[in-house]
Amino acid sequence: MSAHVSVLYFAKSVELTGVKEEIVAVPTPISSWDLWRLLLQRHPRLSVLQDQVVLAVRQQYVAIGDQVVTLGDKDEVAVVPPLSGG
Repeated sequence: MSAHVSVLYFAKSVELTGVKEEIVAVPTPISSWDLWRLLLQRHPRLSVLQDQVVLAVRQQYVAIGDQVVTLGDKDEVAVVPPLSGG
């Protein structure tokens, strides 16, 4: 089964992808790591954020790893890079 989710890009990820939002077909359930890899296939330049980025699924932060998420059509997935500054 797959879901068509709205992927939102913020801060540095907008610069790297060239888009702020896109609809992506995602198999579900999926681990957060596999979801990240799917986004990397679409936008290889995101790899520079690899160890710093977090995902937010339906406005809940999800660490990239083994955590499994179940997505539905029109769910939001946000790519949240670290905020710059100190």
